[in-house]
Amino acid sequence: MTKQWQKPGPDMRKDTILSHAGRAPERFDGAVNVPVIRASTILFPDVESHESGDRFTSVRYGRHGTSTRFALEETLAQLEGAARVCAVGSGVAAIVASLLAFTRSGDHILVADNVYGPTRNFCQGRLKLNGVETEFYDPHIGAGIERLLRANTRLVYCESPGSLTFEMQDIPAIAAAAHARGIPVLADNTWATPYFFRPFEKGIDISIHSATKYIVGHADVILGTIGASAEHWRTIRQTVADYGYTASPDDCYLALRGLRTLAPRLKQHMQSALTVARWLQGRPEVARVLYPALETDPGYALWKRDLSGAASLFGVELRPVADAAVRALLNSLRYFGHGASWGGFESLITYPKPERLRSATAWSSGPLLRLHIGLEDPADLMADLAAGFKVLHDHT
Repeated sequence: MTKQWQKPGPDMRKDTILSHAGRAPERFDGAVNVPVIRASTILFPDVESHESGDRFTSVRYGRHGTSTRFALEETLAQLEGAARVCAVGSGVAAIVASLLAFTRSGDHILVADNVYGPTRNFCQGRLKLNGVETEFYDPHIGAGIERLLRANTRLVYCESPGSLTFEMQDIPAIAAAAHARGIPVLADNTWATPYFFRPFEKGIDISIHSATKYIVGHADVILGTIGASAEHWRTIRQTVADYGYTASPDDCYLALRGLRTLAPRLKQHMQSALTVARWLQGRPEVARVLYPALETDPGYALWKRDLSGAASLFGVELRPVADAAVRALLNSLRYFGHGASWGGFESLITYPKPERLRSATAWSSGPLLRLHIGLEDPADLMADLAAGFKVLHDHT
């Protein structure tokens, strides 16, 4: 009798989906994990079978995916509630493909003013050259976005919470206004992850991830994913094919491996982040902590309503102090690395300047730091920051 392995069903909760989705032991000699299948050419037994089938949903040619990539996409789709998911080579590729899928010359799009810097750059650069007008909007606008919609508005692009400044958006209200005019809503869901936020249940049509971050979780892969509703998935998938985007099966394998431990990692990240964030709130050097999971944060009510957890990335506004003192603090740290990205096992800290990026809304604050709390012991991280604050005082 052939063993039939349990497939994820509607009764499976998200932690069980993470362990079981995308697996096919019966196809691979009982192997727990789908192996890395590297292939360009796929052979068929005859002309008829070569001519039949769907290149986007079955293995037809390596650029469109092998079983390794399809396993990752299947797992993410079940976790996030998407009709289908498409993996591409980077988070920026996922952003670019999603924007290109819905726009052409003469179009107008609405983009949150707190978006990821490369998203803004693409809108103001390449999309503008393509004849697409981008209007940036206040992330707090909520249902008020209706007054910005035009006859040629083709999409609304959200990021909640936003990069660097962490404002929460009222996604259901924005989606309701856009959908009343037949306009799709796109969202960068990298911070919340598909584990803490199921965007399609809140009105999002396209969900974008830099899988480089928490999905991979080990700071060793560059990868992006695009989840789509049934209505829009074919548009996304055709655009990805038209531009020649693909994803390495090796990278998809590592992302799928990362997904298997996403739940415990995120829970630990959140617990440690809350510990450090609350400690920072009590420091005299700190004016405020920008973290929606804190009860004092302006976005707390929206976070509590729409999300089931919080990532470990947040902002810290310092009280006014000289730039040289801030740099001395940063350069003294032992456990916080200075580098791009986040979502890995290692803690990171950066010194962003969000006021340089805003156009629809002003941003004014003291020196702003962005912290990613990794999987180290939070007591060590707080001791490291405490020592850094002593250096800060020594330079004031």
